[in-house]
Amino acid sequence: MAAWGERLAGVRGVLLDISGVLYDCGAGGGRAIAGSVEAVARLKQSHLKVRFCTNDSQKSRGKLVGLLRRLGFDISEDEVTSPAPATCQILKERGLRPHLLIHEGVRSEFDEIDTSNPNCVVIADAAEGFSYQNMNKAFQVLMELENPVLISLGKGRYYKETSGLVLDVGAYMKALEYACGIEAEVVGKPSPEFFKAALQAIGVEAHQALG
Repeated sequence: MAAWGERLAGVRGVLLDISGVLYDCGAGGGRAIAGSVEAVARLKQSHLKVRFCTNDSQKSRGKLVGLLRRLGFDISEDEVTSPAPATCQILKERGLRPHLLIHEGVRSEFDEIDTSNPNCVVIADAAEGFSYQNMNKAFQVLMELENPVLISLGKGRYYKETSGLVLDVGAYMKALEYACGIEAEVVGKPSPEFFKAALQAIGVEAHQALG
């Protein structure tokens, strides 16, 4: 207990991953990992500030939070840092109009984004949307641009569902990088800016947080 107390000395906040840490996604919405609901409840009862960080790009924050609440978690939408809203902010700041290769479940996050005459490509975990036709269209858009910009919502290789391991967006991001001879801009984990935004949201410095 003393060693644990020493480890927590100076700690003011905790950043928690969601998929694979709090729950395993899958059929029927997935299932909570044993002990995770209780762990989140204890953290929230403590003096620590809690922020939930996810690279889930198949669900809007609203849908994700709704799912987690049904599984028993005490969580609100404004406690979640996710890549889609961060990407939208980047698009607006830089005047970028994306061709979207994304999952329908997260498309609502981009409702206010101009997608006419694309000058970049945004790729997320599109699941079955990663068809040859859709990948080839994204490739063609990039190749037609003088200065191609590829933005990826994460770069994970795979993740776990209740039915087993499945490919993540990183595999498809790498395919477009290779085909187009470019390097993607990653919004989400493990980007330092993603974690800085999460820490800023709870007013905690990096040396004061555990993740």
